[in-house]
Amino acid sequence: MYPCFPLGFSRFSARIRFLMQREQSGGDPCWKKSLCQTAGLSQLPRGGVPCRLGVGNEISRGGNFFLDLQCQILTLSVGSMAEKKQQRKGSGHADHSLFHSSLWSMGTTASAAPQPVSVASPVERVHGNGMADIKQSIGMSPFQTVNIHNSKAKSIITNKVAPVVITYNCRQEFQIHDEILKANYKVGRISESMPEHYLVQGEFFMVLDVYKKADVLNTTGSRGAPNFRQAKGSYPLYGMGQPSRNGFQQVLQRLQAQGQEEIIFICVREEPVVFLHKDGDFVPYTPRKKENLHENLHGLEREETVEHLELKIRNELHDFAKLNDNVFYIYNDIEFFNDEPQKISITCEEDILVTEEVYKRPMFTMPAYRYYRLPLPTEGAPLEEDFDAFVNILRESPSLGLGQNGFQKLPALLFSCQVGVGRTNLALILGALVMNRLSRDSQQPQVEETAPSESRPMFRIIQSLINKLPNGQHVMEEVDHAISQCSEMHNIKEAIYENKSKLEGIGDQIQGNSTKDYFLSRTMQSLERYFYLIVFNAYLHEQYPLAFMSNFSQWMCCHPWLYRLLACMDLSELLAPAELVTSGARVLVADEYLAPDVLSTVKEMKAVNFRRVPKMPVYGVAQPTSEATGVVLAHLTDEKRKHSHILWVNLQNELVLEGNGQIFVPREPSCLDQHISIPTCDPQLLKKLETSLKEEILKAQKWLEVVLEQEKQMKMLKSCQTVEEIFNQHKSSHQGLVYRRIPLPDCSAPTEEDFDKLLDTMKSALAEDSHSAFVFNCSNGKGRTTTAMVVAVLTLWHFNGFPEFPEDEIVSVPDAKYTKGEFEVVMQLVRLLPDGYRMKREVDLALDSVSETMTPMHYHLREIIICTYRQIKNEKTEKECQQLLLKSLQYLERYIYLILFNTYLHLEKKDSWQRSFTAWMEQVAARAGVYDILNQLGFSEFEDPRDSPLARLRCRWQRQNVHSLPFRGEFV
Repeated sequence: MYPCFPLGFSRFSARIRFLMQREQSGGDPCWKKSLCQTAGLSQLPRGGVPCRLGVGNEISRGGNFFLDLQCQILTLSVGSMAEKKQQRKGSGHADHSLFHSSLWSMGTTASAAPQPVSVASPVERVHGNGMADIKQSIGMSPFQTVNIHNSKAKSIITNKVAPVVITYNCRQEFQIHDEILKANYKVGRISESMPEHYLVQGEFFMVLDVYKKADVLNTTGSRGAPNFRQAKGSYPLYGMGQPSRNGFQQVLQRLQAQGQEEIIFICVREEPVVFLHKDGDFVPYTPRKKENLHENLHGLEREETVEHLELKIRNELHDFAKLNDNVFYIYNDIEFFNDEPQKISITCEEDILVTEEVYKRPMFTMPAYRYYRLPLPTEGAPLEEDFDAFVNILRESPSLGLGQNGFQKLPALLFSCQVGVGRTNLALILGALVMNRLSRDSQQPQVEETAPSESRPMFRIIQSLINKLPNGQHVMEEVDHAISQCSEMHNIKEAIYENKSKLEGIGDQIQGNSTKDYFLSRTMQSLERYFYLIVFNAYLHEQYPLAFMSNFSQWMCCHPWLYRLLACMDLSELLAPAELVTSGARVLVADEYLAPDVLSTVKEMKAVNFRRVPKMPVYGVAQPTSEATGVVLAHLTDEKRKHSHILWVNLQNELVLEGNGQIFVPREPSCLDQHISIPTCDPQLLKKLETSLKEEILKAQKWLEVVLEQEKQMKMLKSCQTVEEIFNQHKSSHQGLVYRRIPLPDCSAPTEEDFDKLLDTMKSALAEDSHSAFVFNCSNGKGRTTTAMVVAVLTLWHFNGFPEFPEDEIVSVPDAKYTKGEFEVVMQLVRLLPDGYRMKREVDLALDSVSETMTPMHYHLREIIICTYRQIKNEKTEKECQQLLLKSLQYLERYIYLILFNTYLHLEKKDSWQRSFTAWMEQVAARAGVYDILNQLGFSEFEDPRDSPLARLRCRWQRQNVHSLPFRGEFV
């Protein structure tokens, strides 16, 4: 609001325009006095008499009443503001100084002559056409000199926020925002020898999108776009790189000339692109970071669409040009920087086009043309929602539905990314799979093979996938055929083997670790992309006839085993050589370092963290030595306990050996606290790997580096045995001892199959002896041991009956709600499950009984969830924050799975649990939406789970640890 104008200056101007019209129609002029009094003037402006505003500023003689009234009101307003300001300061400056000071806040000037009128300090000149001549960098004095080169301008109200220009007869009013723009924009340069200029979004340089060298097929001139091509075979599938506006029009004209009536164009770029007017065309430019001018922006926030970002960039470029004589700096040669940066003229917003404007406008002249934007990632497989967006395109296109006439011509599918290779190739394959479903001919189009394809060994994850998918071999062969059809620029499947070969060709030298990490990532991404193509084709087989009753995201949540399988993509550790320990690449870490005895049981039991669930034959312990195992077994079979049948379950999923009477596990020297998980659930394979390691150590007979509790030492292991050998020794003296190995992942929840194995093992033991004792151990006797003990407690309760529930205690401690496990996502599940509150309460009772001897400082699953999450705010690095977030989500998921398992035990008890927990989760829980909850897992009380990829099953199950270990084996 302006002073003196209670309703605001714009509305006051509108009132004046209304009164002008009234005067012109012959109205009574007596209202003028009333208007002046309302505005705070004691007398009417004297027509023809100048109203002085300052040196060189006056209202023209003979001016009309309304303009004079408006200016005098503003003058009085400014004077009043200035007087109050000076009174507050106690200043005694002269009238001229007082008025000059007030002009910085608000002032008026008008002149009938076209010459400029200056009001301010001469730092910058802002012209009437809205452009600015930037003579100095940002951060200069905030005061402006306002020059108006427009004969229509009659009044200027200047202030530090935004000068207001009122044109002739008060018919137009606008503001000049240059000072605001400059205050918010940043400048930068590529090097000291180059000029400084404004940066897009405060950090990016505008770079020519596609270079001539990128056009490998040399089709820009002849076809209109770089790397323009049609897929092999008869399908109307086309791919290309980024064209200019004129080039895109040429592409469309060419397709029409070939008889393509319906054209569906899909741009698969996720990065923003704008088109700048240049040499009679609109040429694509994209923002890039100074650190890597060759790399597109990717991984942008999904909350803001790329179309909205492009509009913001267009507005910025227009503002930058206004501030610099209609000129902006761009870069065409970022390899040699010859004559860079270059100036480009931008006189209006029409000199800049965004992607939508270039690609949507043909819809007005081509009725059968449609445009979509489907951002795809540059590496790896698309996200589930990307596939959903593609399916939505299929739903919206009648010509792509199975209900179309068999003789109807297929529409042309045209795809484009930056250079037309990676993402375009992926989109072409998706298009080919769709065309396969639409083709009425059972015979696939014949593809000419340029060379006989070399027989490649199949990756283990792909073999497992096609073995479980319905008609999996045929589904995979269709994908391979589609890849071959679209392989002119890039072959997705061959890329896997190429990256694998490069990965395994790198030595173990320290400088090669980063290179190994790079090619491991590329191999994994290529394999994941191939995996998802097979899965998506299986989805098309099932859902195309159903008109896509389920989208791809929902379908994946109904097939969670696909995510489990995807988590086993890297099996390289299975082939890691045993010589890594004897060569010094890995070190042996002692149990005293890994498992501190927080329960102080070593002195009495020789075993770390030994404990029992009160009044139940369920025990937990850390990994024991041979001596500790004997002591524990003697304790369980003594006269007081008299357990004649003992089931001992080892939960370790890493290699474990006893050497010289101590427990050791191999670790990476740089990551002593990080487990080296063996990606298998087969105990026989673990036994084989441990035996190989033992034999290698005994054969080498050399001093090895070992890590003890406080120090590192060199030791020679004279004796060495595997864990299974330890228990085999004790079976002779304890006939009722049964040893099982069920490897569980550290921190994260057991898999559905793990729960089945634990339950089946317990059922077998109880069938043999209803009074059997159950002992569980992991490395330190805490996380995995507690989980298995809770499973055992719940199972025994279902066999023998539940105890009486104590009344809920009133807890008055910080985060009491969360230490009780009442997270929003947990309560969402509880409300979904039959008698869900009881299911949760029984699990809580089991947790409390198992952890009765473990204080919060030691381990309690519910408390460790919130405690781990709270630690995030204390970490300084993003990586450590992500590690803690992952752990807290894994603990939360473990708690949820215990509730689900208890629900399964209740609902399937009537059939003696004939249906496995795995089958129940897929057939019952998945259909009810349980995996949808797990697929958006997070602490919604504190943050939006969608902000973290770890909330997704796909990411969380693949990443057992944020910190990656060095690649040691082979990719199988």
